[in-house]
Amino acid sequence: MSIITLTTDFGHKDYFVGALKGKIISELKEAVIVDISHDIDLFNTLEASYCIEAAYSNFPKGTIHIIGVDSERVADTQHIALQWDDHFFICADNGILNALLQKKVAQKIVAINIHDRLHNNASDMDVFVAVACHIARGGLLNVIGKEITELKNVNAASTIVSNDLTTLKGQIIYIDSFGNCVTNISQKQFIDVARNRAYEIQVKNKKITRIHKNYSDFPIVENKQLKDFEGDFLALFNENGFLEIAIYKSNPKTVGSASTLLGLKFRDMITIEFKN
Repeated sequence: MSIITLTTDFGHKDYFVGALKGKIISELKEAVIVDISHDIDLFNTLEASYCIEAAYSNFPKGTIHIIGVDSERVADTQHIALQWDDHFFICADNGILNALLQKKVAQKIVAINIHDRLHNNASDMDVFVAVACHIARGGLLNVIGKEITELKNVNAASTIVSNDLTTLKGQIIYIDSFGNCVTNISQKQFIDVARNRAYEIQVKNKKITRIHKNYSDFPIVENKQLKDFEGDFLALFNENGFLEIAIYKSNPKTVGSASTLLGLKFRDMITIEFKN
């Protein structure tokens, strides 16, 4: 059984996702195709990177991940296939996989070079499908590409720690369907910088002085029940280990969300101040 995941910015209105799955099944009828997301913001490689990093480890070793976000092959952006943590990733060398390689060395990276072996009007997805099916059949990466040692250097969102360790600044890198805002501040980095000091998280005009263990982690007292906290702002480290700004029981369609009520957008700054 070969598992192939799909992460794209294709959306669901058009035929693109269905056509992509058809291409895979035509090449490899026994493939198990799993959608991670098709609602990545258009060309948003940082958002795609977060989703892949958060999702891939839930799949068995040997899973093949096709990432169709900003996937056009142009002069300074080649197509790549990368083996990392016993998973395979296929995408354009546009920064999507750079975050993964900050944590562990790739087992192998190749610049895909089979484009001239496909039909004249082969699309980027035709190339990705051909590579994915080749890998699924047990094929070697060296057959479909030339080995390279590193990815293209792409400027990505990074956190900033002040020299005196009094502030840690990060950015919003993902806003989920609940309107919760995920930052690029990891729990490990927070602990390393905080050193058990008191802190204040500054989000627009809101200040948060406590990080919750989970969304419902509110103190229940005699005259206040959990339901009374609905709509309150909170911060927590999500299941992927990143600081998230949220609202308890938020609903963007009715009562609002952290994103809508605070006016938070992609790449907005979040600042944590530590008390000496």
